[in-house]
Amino acid sequence: MRSIKILIFFVGLCLPVTAARAQSADTLQATAKAFRAAVDKIQPMLVTIESYGGVGTKQGKIGGIRKQGEGNTTGILLGPDGYVITSTFNFVTQPLITTVVTSDGVRRVARPMGRDDSRKICLLKIEDTTNLPEVSEFEITKVADLQVGQWALSLGVGYGDKSPAVSMGIISAKNRIGGRAVQTDANISPANYGGPLIDIQGRLIGICVPLNPQSSAIGAGVEWYDSGIGFAIPIDGADDLIERLKDPETRIHPAFLGIKSTPNTDGQGMFVESVVPKSAADNAGLTAQDIILELNEKTVSDLLTLKQILNRFESGAETEIKFLRTASGGDDDQEEDAQPEEITATVKFLPPPKPKDDVDLLEPPKIR
Repeated sequence: MRSIKILIFFVGLCLPVTAARAQSADTLQATAKAFRAAVDKIQPMLVTIESYGGVGTKQGKIGGIRKQGEGNTTGILLGPDGYVITSTFNFVTQPLITTVVTSDGVRRVARPMGRDDSRKICLLKIEDTTNLPEVSEFEITKVADLQVGQWALSLGVGYGDKSPAVSMGIISAKNRIGGRAVQTDANISPANYGGPLIDIQGRLIGICVPLNPQSSAIGAGVEWYDSGIGFAIPIDGADDLIERLKDPETRIHPAFLGIKSTPNTDGQGMFVESVVPKSAADNAGLTAQDIILELNEKTVSDLLTLKQILNRFESGAETEIKFLRTASGGDDDQEEDAQPEEITATVKFLPPPKPKDDVDLLEPPKIR
């Protein structure tokens, strides 16, 4: 009798564990099913982008795979008019020919349209739109509804497979790169730059792009390839931007202030060591030994803060800059006993200066 009681007790202990395991297995199966359904929903929009020729790059290979700006990547077909949104990553070499392979397997010639180098996105236009795959109106996740920690999937067809490569992760942060991007730990590689980041319902969050909070250079962000730090430009609210990019003459540049600065050791602000001639800072009246106090009505406490503020702007935009003209700065004829003067001016941002050979080259990759 005692052995029977012990057996009953043991079975009673095992039942909750078995039930929990079964419930866990059901949850995993349901999650996997939801992932597959989300991918199926967006897959007809995916295109493989191929490019041929162009300016050679000298920066080596990304993780030993291929040179920067070379090889296939991913784009998203926006509708029957043949516009494809993708990343500028594959176009820094200025390819002579670009083709896209749509979800029906047909290869079509496309031509570049406008590009936004501040967000690293651009548009292509398929020349022959006859019998394009039907793309139903896709749902977009509103940025305000995004939650840090929610599921996110990055998709890519850059390696030419019929089924997209899928990486699972979460939304790690919002309002990154001057509020322009969301951050994810889903793996993002050159094969899916330009591809979608979606939620578990298959709604489009944004376009996967290489970005670096510390640099606006053409190739910046590629060095974080598959590092667990990836970025996507939200599509929510981007209608006006997409319309601008339909003009092939559109080229949106990052904001360039044009100073070399260090922290002010004697107090707040950033000490200006030098100013680039004919730059936005020069045009606004800044000179060496000035101290930048505010930009866009935000206190500038260090270089990181200054970069974060600048990341919110593009070339051509205007804002206010407040700086302190010290007794030793500005006019050489200024009296030595003159008091520091606080100046507020309007600064209009200009594009970063072109390299000497007038060719946009990538920064050397710093692969981890």
